[in-house]
Amino acid sequence: MNAALRVRKDCDHDSEARLHNIIIEKSFKRGSFTLSSGKTSELYFNMKPTIMDAEGAYLAALAFYTRAKEAGAFAVGGLEMGAVPILGALAALSFSLGHPIQTFFVRKKPKDHGARLTLEGLSKASDLAGREVIIADDVTTSGQSGFKAVEAARDAGAIVNYAISLVDREEGATEFFASHGIKLIPVFRASQF
Repeated sequence: MNAALRVRKDCDHDSEARLHNIIIEKSFKRGSFTLSSGKTSELYFNMKPTIMDAEGAYLAALAFYTRAKEAGAFAVGGLEMGAVPILGALAALSFSLGHPIQTFFVRKKPKDHGARLTLEGLSKASDLAGREVIIADDVTTSGQSGFKAVEAARDAGAIVNYAISLVDREEGATEFFASHGIKLIPVFRASQF
């Protein structure tokens, strides 16, 4: 069985149903939580336990890989820290399946030493200029934090038409990204939990 067929078979309803269960088991809580925006919510998603789990990392990477490949992405990048574990898993998985997708992350602020880069992980051969790039995040709420990665990628000449996230909290990210010409493609929505 070739790699492309294996991905199609693996990335079906069952693998995403299993990923959903892992998120429920490891990353989802109900209660009263203050979000980074200062808003309060009854739903909380801490995706690190899911994306640092071996099976969770694989399934999250597979979900992102399928969407990135279908969109024809050269690279997938995201803002530190939420996207970084998924991006590492995605790079390794894409290579193993014979369709390498470059990954990178965007620092919230450049380091004050060394090359002082904002975009990290790209080699000279991975120039983003004129190439299709998808911005990824573990959880989207308003979309504004992820948009920092969009701006950095666009500043590097990338074409950004899509964003992906494991969970969209359904609190404005879809509309915010759309207002900037970007379609948000979540793997799951908060209403599914």
